[in-house]
Amino acid sequence: MHQSLQRPTVKRVMTTSRAATTLRQRPNKRPSWKHGCRAFSLLGTAILMLAPTYLPGHEGLSLPMTSSSPNMQQHNVYFLLCRSTVCLSMHCGSTGHLLSSSSLQSQGMPEPKVKIKAMYRANQNIDITVASQDLRAGDTVLRIPEHLIITLKGVFEDEAMAELLTTDKLSELACVTLYMMYEKMNGKKSRWHHYIKELDRQRGRGQMGAKSPLLWEEGQVESLLAGSPVVNMVKDRLKGIEKEYQELDTVWFMAGSLFRNYPYDIPTEAFSLQLFTQAFATVQASIVHLQDVTLSKRFALVPLGPPLLSYSSTSKAMLKYDSSSREVRLTVDRDYQAGEPVFAWCGPQPNSRLLLNYGIVDEQNPNDKMTITATIPNTDPLFPQKRYLLQQHNMSSQQSFQLQRHHDLPPKLLPYLRLGHCTSSDELKQHGAFSQNSAALPPQQEAQVLQNLASCLQQRLQRYRTSQEEDDAVVVDPRAGPREKVAARLLRIEKSILSGALEKVANLPGGTEAVQATCQKDQGSIFPVKVV
Repeated sequence: MHQSLQRPTVKRVMTTSRAATTLRQRPNKRPSWKHGCRAFSLLGTAILMLAPTYLPGHEGLSLPMTSSSPNMQQHNVYFLLCRSTVCLSMHCGSTGHLLSSSSLQSQGMPEPKVKIKAMYRANQNIDITVASQDLRAGDTVLRIPEHLIITLKGVFEDEAMAELLTTDKLSELACVTLYMMYEKMNGKKSRWHHYIKELDRQRGRGQMGAKSPLLWEEGQVESLLAGSPVVNMVKDRLKGIEKEYQELDTVWFMAGSLFRNYPYDIPTEAFSLQLFTQAFATVQASIVHLQDVTLSKRFALVPLGPPLLSYSSTSKAMLKYDSSSREVRLTVDRDYQAGEPVFAWCGPQPNSRLLLNYGIVDEQNPNDKMTITATIPNTDPLFPQKRYLLQQHNMSSQQSFQLQRHHDLPPKLLPYLRLGHCTSSDELKQHGAFSQNSAALPPQQEAQVLQNLASCLQQRLQRYRTSQEEDDAVVVDPRAGPREKVAARLLRIEKSILSGALEKVANLPGGTEAVQATCQKDQGSIFPVKVV
């Protein structure tokens, strides 16, 4: 399995004598993988002690692993040595782009009408795909042949195997991530060497200069996004990544043909969870979701695509796979001037997902939503009847509703709350139709319905540590970093949705009084419907 592991030449230097001794312990046998790692580990320790500045830390796929395990530490140093020449080449000399259109053209890509340009954003230079000439709506500006695209079909060279592995065990992203990590260890021998180096350069940053919150420092998510549902989304995603990490070895054994070219240990021994998470987030920020293709081609890494290509929630341009030419193409939906950033549609994703996946927030996003959940408790004396009526309308005793900017309240929200506040069978018959114009309850009960909803909205707003005015100040503050800015943008969008819904409650008959009443008393659990 490890035929390519060569016996290193050990010079007679004091700092490397222990490494030489390690290799000489088996004089008549080829050094095993563990012995090789031990030697590389000791050599690495000497190099790190003598010249630590020549192994600069680098984010993305090339970040070093950390582990308290001695075996993992040996792998860590070996991996550092494997990548040291890459790090040096990236920090010494040229600042040019590693993945140029000219290099792609030499591999068969038609000449594009876009190029990579460094633009100063959020106090740093960000590489962006821009128009290389004036463009007209309908121009095809990018054509990437299939052999330059990384998909599961190319990774496994077997469509059936790709679909099998991603059915129950791993997501497509995890499989692509694992493949790229092993390719990274192949160094310059990898056919994707330049693309991987470009991913390293980008470090998973979106066009706003921020990484996914998955890669933020400990405590930053809870601090910068306090009150936002994204905090729990990040925690859930990290748990999911850890679960997939535990399944990596299964893929290794099931897809032996894939890994026969990698003379390295099984995934969980070769890579730490920390490194896998970093690589996963980098791939996630770069992935393209192709439509109308087989499962094995659905997720693709496309050169000159994201994160270099800017995403927009309102653009109609999409990266599409053309089966006749076997290319991924981008056709612009509007005119561009030379040097202007080119945009592609990111799909109908709310900003919470855009931030989590790509580190960006689009303030023109029409897909932003805030979820509130209403629950009718099973202790309600009329619970069986209420549940039956809800089932007739494909609803349940715990129901979620989506609030949106510049939209009315969800049409079934107030009818649902009225049903929950009913205290008799006669009231249930009157308010079980769930039409938007359903009759209001008697005044006292209707006031309780509006207070129930207003209380939820006010409590949600009180969870945030900052006001909308403070968020506005961060967005325009030139000293604020990219993470602070994207967090502030997201928070003020979420607050505007909740504040807008509260304003709509206030505009209902008796709504102003209901909103004022909720400000004057402790709400606790006084309502028959729990709304959060």
